[in-house]
Amino acid sequence: MMKIVISIMMVMLMSIIMMTLCSIISKKTLMDREKMSPFECGFDPKSSPRIPFSSQFFLIAVLFLVFDIEIVIILPMITTMKSSNMLSWMITSVTFIMILMLGLYHEWKNGILEWSN
Repeated sequence: MMKIVISIMMVMLMSIIMMTLCSIISKKTLMDREKMSPFECGFDPKSSPRIPFSSQFFLIAVLFLVFDIEIVIILPMITTMKSSNMLSWMITSVTFIMILMLGLYHEWKNGILEWSN
């Protein structure tokens, strides 16, 4: 029990030291307007250097990641088909795919998949 307490205290101490060092190192100095502006061959920039972020692109990227991870989960189901009970394997597979289909239908009905907004 004492080893666990000492381990937790060491982890907390290391975390506090790392956070303190990071906050000390990352202190930003006050820069003037010229140093903060983007450099474009000595001329004033023609457009804003900040590109507006597309929330539609973010939603599609998250959707892609979710379905990409689902494929990683589905692929081992094929190899376990031989060694498991066929009825329980089928119920698990169909339930999993139905949850995916319901999620896709929900996103489609909410208009997340439409690019022309």
